[in-house]
Amino acid sequence: MTSVTTPSILLGMRVASHFVQALSLRGRVLGPPSASLDEWVEAMPAADRATVRVLVTMGTVVASDTTMAALPTLGLISCLGSGYEGVDVAAARARGIVVTHSPAANASAVADLAVGLMIASIRRMFDANAFLRSGQWSGNAARRTKPVRGLTGRRVGIYGLGAIGERVARRVEAFEMEVAYHNRRPRSDVRYPYHGSLLELARWADVLVVSVRADNTNRHSVDAEVLAALGPSGHVVNIARGAVIDEAALIAALTDGGIEGAGLDVYEHEPDVPAALLALPNVALTPHIGGASLEAQAAMQALVLANLDLFLAGRPVHTPVAESVAAYPASVPVPTP
Repeated sequence: MTSVTTPSILLGMRVASHFVQALSLRGRVLGPPSASLDEWVEAMPAADRATVRVLVTMGTVVASDTTMAALPTLGLISCLGSGYEGVDVAAARARGIVVTHSPAANASAVADLAVGLMIASIRRMFDANAFLRSGQWSGNAARRTKPVRGLTGRRVGIYGLGAIGERVARRVEAFEMEVAYHNRRPRSDVRYPYHGSLLELARWADVLVVSVRADNTNRHSVDAEVLAALGPSGHVVNIARGAVIDEAALIAALTDGGIEGAGLDVYEHEPDVPAALLALPNVALTPHIGGASLEAQAAMQALVLANLDLFLAGRPVHTPVAESVAAYPASVPVPTP
């Protein structure tokens, strides 16, 4: 890579103005893109592309090998949030580019929303809200929505017992619910029962909470068979990534009674949400706000800045993605801010 004297920081998405200001103290900020990242980078002047040392992005934004090839001095891709599924990590490793993310920085906020969506789905809170707002309760206090089974005693199966999943587990225990989980491998540091397959977990659970890190190995892993195993009184909560669930199978299960309800914060083709999903009364929907608390945003931004400062100083970053470079590549020239 060619050394640069004034590094540029490329934004892969829109961020808060105060975060842009903090980044601008560390280099010249370019972006955010007005098109896809690939298209935007391709259209950038070559002189600008040659100065980009850092890409600040998020997991849902595609950062391909094509983008990396067009940025000859790129040395760090820093993801705001725990996900990095949009980054071609193998290509980054081959090019000596460090990839970082923000694991656990937003875990508490996302776990809070997962529990909120679970309650909203089980207690049909969005449906009850519509009932009240439509005036159906007016003039007849005895007329209410149909009673439903509550939370106490239900079984919560957590698909992905990482930083978020573990916080969900601790929260739902306060509701006197049972907890079990499925991971790629069992954890020796938790007391929750482990199920060796997602299908086995779904057969056991009343509620399936999807908190697994999304990648190509688990796309549509929550499919029609898993939903059928969950059963007609089951609920699904997804605060991971939309592609983990087969959205067409989910809509079919919600429509024909295959499961009772769902709480969703993420969708397969964000920000597009299928009209069929929007029309269903038995699903609680939010627009990917899991990490959208002030505390979570501050923690994620602080970690991105800390990793950026370490990178620019030529030191190992705090939270490298395990599949990227094994150690900081000392051969990469360090720019002077």
